[in-house]
Amino acid sequence: MNNNTPFTKSIALNDLGIENAKIHYQLSANELHDMTIASGQGIETSTGALAVNTGEYTGRSPLDRFIVKDSITENQVWWGKVNIPFDPTAFEKLYKKVTSYLSNKEVFVRDSYVCADPNYRLNVRVVTETPWANLFCYNMFLRPNEDELENFTPEWTLVCVPSFMADPAIDGTRQSNFAILDFTRKVVLIGGTGYTGEMKKGIFSALNFILPVNKNSLPMHCSANVGDKEDTAIFFGLSGTGKTTLSADPKRKLIGDDEHGWTSENTVFNFEGGCYAKVVNLSEENEPDIFRAIKKGAILENVGFKKGTNEVDFEDVSITPNTRVSYPIFHIDNIQPGSIGKNPKNIFFLTADSFGILPPISRLTPGQAAYHFISGYTAKVAGTEAGVTEPQPNFSACFGAPFMPLHPTTYAEMLSKKIQEVDVKVWLINTGWTGGAYGTGTRMKLKYTRAMITAALNGELDTVEYKNHIVFGIAIPQSCPEVPSEILNPRNTWEDKDLYDQKAIELGKKFNANFAKFEEFASAEIMAGAPNA
Repeated sequence: MNNNTPFTKSIALNDLGIENAKIHYQLSANELHDMTIASGQGIETSTGALAVNTGEYTGRSPLDRFIVKDSITENQVWWGKVNIPFDPTAFEKLYKKVTSYLSNKEVFVRDSYVCADPNYRLNVRVVTETPWANLFCYNMFLRPNEDELENFTPEWTLVCVPSFMADPAIDGTRQSNFAILDFTRKVVLIGGTGYTGEMKKGIFSALNFILPVNKNSLPMHCSANVGDKEDTAIFFGLSGTGKTTLSADPKRKLIGDDEHGWTSENTVFNFEGGCYAKVVNLSEENEPDIFRAIKKGAILENVGFKKGTNEVDFEDVSITPNTRVSYPIFHIDNIQPGSIGKNPKNIFFLTADSFGILPPISRLTPGQAAYHFISGYTAKVAGTEAGVTEPQPNFSACFGAPFMPLHPTTYAEMLSKKIQEVDVKVWLINTGWTGGAYGTGTRMKLKYTRAMITAALNGELDTVEYKNHIVFGIAIPQSCPEVPSEILNPRNTWEDKDLYDQKAIELGKKFNANFAKFEEFASAEIMAGAPNA
């Protein structure tokens, strides 16, 4: 559907329990942009993008994300600190309170779908309280055409009401905000928070259950692109590791920047219709594709401005370091038609190791790949959170634990099987520190990281000499085109080599301590991929 063309079909929401609402259905991106500005909920920036403030919450709230424990999920979900159970009766009552709250109000409704591969498509109806949240869903979910909308039947429903505050004593929540998945009702219910990422990750979490359980396909928190030879590359990584940046390669077509499925037919498809990128310290020089995508239709969240202007100051973190932009994927010039790739050949695990220990690039065995996938390591730098005065390891299983309803080894076994079946090369990329830890060393230059990834994709690292890391056992190339050889082995970049060895062992022990909770589920091959520490 055209970005500027309104759709005239009308719908009712009585089946959801929302009565007598003023429904704005399937508004265009421009209409939603204009309504946000007219209502005082956002401003237009110098590039034409919309800027909004998400309120109290500028990031996800993992402790307030629940899954209804019912006959579908009871014996399938990996219950614990990540997947917190919610009582079905309590959900029913809370759902009725939210839908009653929306009755007689103005709401914005969008029919969309996720999963670009038609064989895996899932129709989603979105009901939002604000026009800009609806615009976010226009950007991030896939957009049906008018013919598809005529007979659209939603399979899942997403309801997002930031102004509705739960009463924990009555509603069974932890506090006033919540994000709850119900697999029986097929509903994602969000309240008390305006952070748009909760909507995106709510649907992603649902797919992370549906695809492996019902569709024999691996869901992945990753970006993906494809080269001229139809070779697909997959990039796993937690926030801040460069997943969006590194997959936006002018020489390769972008499939998507964050969420994908890998099918039994050996294809990779994007879940989404857009990108959601961090913009802190964004520059056109370092990230030209993202920078240029920030134009009308894009939504900036929680950014600051240069004094007295509507020009964004990307270095301003006065509201949050988690400043963001969402935009439809067609804002990127070089995209893969249909958002589907074939023939995966390379997988990159991205980590921003602020300890300065891991090599900037290394090759992994299948066992090491499974070990590092389950570990999902990166490291927080000092100052990012209160009380963090030195680098802190951050392990998130499968590079996306907060969104994975099943046990991590379920996803790891699926990935390991695919790696071996189609002979995919797996690389560990450290986009973090070299020459020492954060505060002593420096961040790895983006141009070097890009050169290393390009060399891996082009097969230029297939014939070079490798040496194994002294603690992690991963294979380090001793040369790489357009990269100084001395930085390839991180030990060489440290002034105090003995201190490096000591810190490498310490980090290896942190890996093994984290992995202890997975050991009983892990094979001998996976355990052989552990650090020698």
